Amino acid sequence: MGGAAPTELGTKPINTLIRQYAVPGIIAMTASSLYNMVDSVYIGHIADVGSLSIAGLAVTFPLMNISTAFGTLVGVGAATMISVLLGQKNYQTANKVLSNDITLNILTGAIFTLVTLLWMDPILRFFGASDATLPFARGYMTIIAIGNAVTHLYFGLNSIVRSSGNPKLAMGLTLFTVVSNAILDPIFIFALDMGVQGAAIATVLCQLMSLCYTLWYFMNPQRFLHIPRSLKAFKVDWKIARDSLAIGMGPFLMNLASCIVVLFINQQLVKWGGDLAIGAYGIVNRISFLFVMIVFGFNQGMQPIAGYNFGARQYGRVREVYLKTAGWATLVVLVGFLVCEFLSYPVVQAFTNDPVLIEKASKGLRIISLALPIVGFQMVTTNLFQCLGMVKKSIFLSLSRQLLFLLPCIYLLPPLLESEIGVWYSFPISDTISAVITALLAWGLLKKLAKLQDGDDPAILGSQI
Repeated sequence: MGGAAPTELGTKPINTLIRQYAVPGIIAMTASSLYNMVDSVYIGHIADVGSLSIAGLAVTFPLMNISTAFGTLVGVGAATMISVLLGQKNYQTANKVLSNDITLNILTGAIFTLVTLLWMDPILRFFGASDATLPFARGYMTIIAIGNAVTHLYFGLNSIVRSSGNPKLAMGLTLFTVVSNAILDPIFIFALDMGVQGAAIATVLCQLMSLCYTLWYFMNPQRFLHIPRSLKAFKVDWKIARDSLAIGMGPFLMNLASCIVVLFINQQLVKWGGDLAIGAYGIVNRISFLFVMIVFGFNQGMQPIAGYNFGARQYGRVREVYLKTAGWATLVVLVGFLVCEFLSYPVVQAFTNDPVLIEKASKGLRIISLALPIVGFQMVTTNLFQCLGMVKKSIFLSLSRQLLFLLPCIYLLPPLLESEIGVWYSFPISDTISAVITALLAWGLLKKLAKLQDGDDPAILGSQI
């Protein structure tokens, strides 16, 4: 990648581009999911406290979702804007977006760190920590919070590397982080006897190493997209910030809604099943999320292709990449469905030796995965609206499943079924309802795209880019 924009996004066959951009994204996101699973697997086998430490780690998920929400608010919007600006060959503004992204990530990361450290225990108790699980949750989350700005910058810049036409580098950096974390985890957790804190230190340290290389990569002024040498360039441009944050608002609200929902899930699981029920959800979440992350990889591959071609007003290619990505995503989640339904017990055993926890988690995994085959196209459709800058539709699809459908089910079903099983059944029910709504909106968008000729003004789509 040198001084020219990745014009191949507008010329190469879509199938070739999907392979070129999605495969690195899939590998990167699969590795990222395994990255999260490694901590859980090692922590779950800490002598004498494995089950409680797994539950403590699960308690931190809502807080980590909040951190991710603010990271995506800044990073996803910037990556989307940059891919569209490159399609428009507006390199100067693209560089401004890059420097803005760095400044905003540092600011949001620092604020999150400060708030989290000041009110750590009350926040964790609010998210479901008990006297038994609080020490493990606190030990892990304190280190993660201290390194939060590093995490934001690492993920944000990695998305921009991919959007600027270098998906292989983005994949390589993610793989490096995963492999190094798998190596450092047992050293810090067991050899240095640091327990859950060791897992957190390994996580932040690996992200820091990848971040350093990414910053060095963007410091090259010969690249069409690079970090400016002037400090003035890092002053926040509020127009760019506003546009970027508007595009990132969809995934931000989706992650924030995830935090809210997980909070209520934890509270309901504690009420109906105790600490081990939370631990079971932590395991189930890690396993099912593996297949969701593969779909995210397809989305990451689709994002620069759809964004570039929409910016270049090549609507037929936008439609084609969406349909093909949705098809591949559906195949992935169908495989996930089969694995979760028929191999739940041995998969869960990798995380814990506790027979009660294994039984709870394997049953929950089978139930939660019942509607998995229809989740893939939902995620791709939501991502398409985000790629095209259709913020309102993206936000609506992001929020409807979790807040409008899942949240009420979490409170209505457990009393009816008189057990924690009601929490598990809430997921396939809300997924099914949300899929119907997503299909209707997708059909409407595809009809509009079919009517547009290449080169037409995209205003008919209500674009907010």
